[in-house]
Amino acid sequence: MTAAMRPSVSACPACDAAPAAAALAEAAPLPDARIALSVPSVHCAACIATVEGALAKHPGVKSARVNLTLKRASVEAEPDVTAADLTEVLENVGYEAHELDAGTLSATENDKAGRDLLMRLAVAGFASMNVMLLSISVWSGAEAATRDLFHWISAAIALPTIIFSGKPFYQHAWNALKHKRLNMDVPIVLAIVLAVVTSLWETSLSGEHAYFDAALALVFFLLAGRYLDHRTRAVARSAAEELAALEVPRAIRVVDGVDEVVQVSTLAVGDLVLVKPGGRMPVDGEIVEGRSELDRSLLTGETLPVFAEPGVDVSAGEVNLTGPLLIRASAVGEQTSLHRMADLVAVAESGRSNYTSLADRAAKLYAPGVHILSALSFLGWYLYTFDMRTALNIAAAVLIITCPCALGLAVPAVTTAASGRLFRKGMLIKHSTALERLAQVDTVVFDKTGTLTAGTPELVNIKDFSDTELGIALALALGSSHPLSQAITQAGQAAAVRPARLSDIEEVPGFGTQGRLDGVLVRLGRAAWVGADAREQTSAHLTIGAQAPKAFLFADSLRAGAEDAVAALKSAGKEVVLISGDTTGAVETLATRLGIEKWVAEALPEDKARRVQAMSDKGQHVLMVGDGLNDTAALAAAHVSISPASALDAARVASDIVLLGGDLSPIPDALTTSQSAIKRIRENFRIATVYNIIAVPLAVAGLATPLIAALAMSLSSITVSLNALRLR
Repeated sequence: MTAAMRPSVSACPACDAAPAAAALAEAAPLPDARIALSVPSVHCAACIATVEGALAKHPGVKSARVNLTLKRASVEAEPDVTAADLTEVLENVGYEAHELDAGTLSATENDKAGRDLLMRLAVAGFASMNVMLLSISVWSGAEAATRDLFHWISAAIALPTIIFSGKPFYQHAWNALKHKRLNMDVPIVLAIVLAVVTSLWETSLSGEHAYFDAALALVFFLLAGRYLDHRTRAVARSAAEELAALEVPRAIRVVDGVDEVVQVSTLAVGDLVLVKPGGRMPVDGEIVEGRSELDRSLLTGETLPVFAEPGVDVSAGEVNLTGPLLIRASAVGEQTSLHRMADLVAVAESGRSNYTSLADRAAKLYAPGVHILSALSFLGWYLYTFDMRTALNIAAAVLIITCPCALGLAVPAVTTAASGRLFRKGMLIKHSTALERLAQVDTVVFDKTGTLTAGTPELVNIKDFSDTELGIALALALGSSHPLSQAITQAGQAAAVRPARLSDIEEVPGFGTQGRLDGVLVRLGRAAWVGADAREQTSAHLTIGAQAPKAFLFADSLRAGAEDAVAALKSAGKEVVLISGDTTGAVETLATRLGIEKWVAEALPEDKARRVQAMSDKGQHVLMVGDGLNDTAALAAAHVSISPASALDAARVASDIVLLGGDLSPIPDALTTSQSAIKRIRENFRIATVYNIIAVPLAVAGLATPLIAALAMSLSSITVSLNALRLR
């Protein structure tokens, strides 16, 4: 048996059996005839071409498109093409794939808000350039009728543009005022309206000054910031939605001994559900027939597959590895453990959204301050001159010259520079306030499997075996998809071992693989099955005929940079904690090796989230680093979170920062960079304050012409940006 014949793990309940495939063809197609696949390992244009090309060649596929940002493939196909067929196609070209419920994800793909913002931004940019050209002519000395003509042309361009492009600011300002509160959009809208009104008044009276260009520039730059913020939020979409989409959309229900493929939503408690090898559990329940092994690593963090037999409870989302299982459903739909985990994530995400950014805190002070100052300027000049035109002009000048350009740049300029620095070191910042929260971290919580360790077993005692024994073990391992068999296969192939010629190779679900060498029975599998004593260390045992069994020993290898990262964090005074769902022995061994004093083993997903929340309730600012479904709720509950690029989609979505490489050593540097970034942000706020201290008296004194306002705003923006670039 060759490696190509080895069964592969699939994300659907009907993996590669012909009857199941035929039945799936009769099932109702996904909404709008589209199959959605999560492809977490795509990362470049070559990956896109490979994935789209492989899918397009499959019979019945009409089109295939890959979204690199969402790491998702959308396939239009004939009704008889199943997600199981397509995941197998991608696995054959080296890409892990999971079926997603396209209906659950439909809201994410319809980015009407983003397109609307981009359209308004384009209109504002085009109009702003044209009005600025006219303003330069006025500033250069155009007078009388020529100046008035240029002002009226500017008005004709600016009015419809400001009405159209400024709509998002008008809506947000109105919503704030309806709820009797102020936000940054209220002074923005007031400045725009006053600028337009006073400019029209001045133009009608053949006045010298008009602020059409300033109003348009303000709309353009703020729309640019609003669009970038929207794109960030679109990438960092809801982790709860992604978790819900991972639920298996179809299942095989057994009624009176007959298999039928049905939508999971139609299952009821007490139904019998058949889960084939490689399938993901669609329900919570109890095994009533069959023996196999379960991969619970994504849900619980356990590195070793768990033996499954009648009477054992299973949870939705677990993967059946080796043999068919008949499950009696005890919880379906919203009652399953996977769905409860999605609820935990949603609750945790809503809690994190309560964080108030530095920019928002500045806005709370800025908005009422500017309004009061402008109102006092209007009142003072009106009482001094009894000239409504002069008083209104000066009030408008105060609003415009104190516009939030410098304040608006104070945070994004720094975060852009800091994000670029961290990106070059292999870290992608997803959330707009992640750097601010990262700078406050005093406690770092690590997951074990797949985070501090590679998450796959590694054979450590290959030298204890002869070439003959290794050849037999390799031949047996090639016939199994068990993680320990795959580790033996990798080690054997790396050592150029030739597999022995065995006959009657058979995988016994839940126990191991057996065959015959010249009529002699050989077995590779569980200790009790081959007559060996169980060991505390992860092991698989080989027996040849009547010979004494020999143990292959395995260890979970450390992820690159794990030791350096933990040591650097401890030396920086951070408290480091290890929380894992793995066994006590495995967690204690790793904690001792890395010098982590505080550790927790056998923690369920709810336990992880609860412990992280408890630390937060004590006033600690927790950084959570994890990669599995079992970490998703804790990632969302933490003050800030990081996940590796190799993590499951849902974990990456729940985190604020993605570690692009496999090395953990950039994490301590990210904390240092974030602290420097906050220092620069505070410096930028001080620069903006100094700018206002100088500029506002000029405006109040009536000296802020449009030219002076433009120069002052440009100078403050350039200064803030240059200060931010010091981070690079």
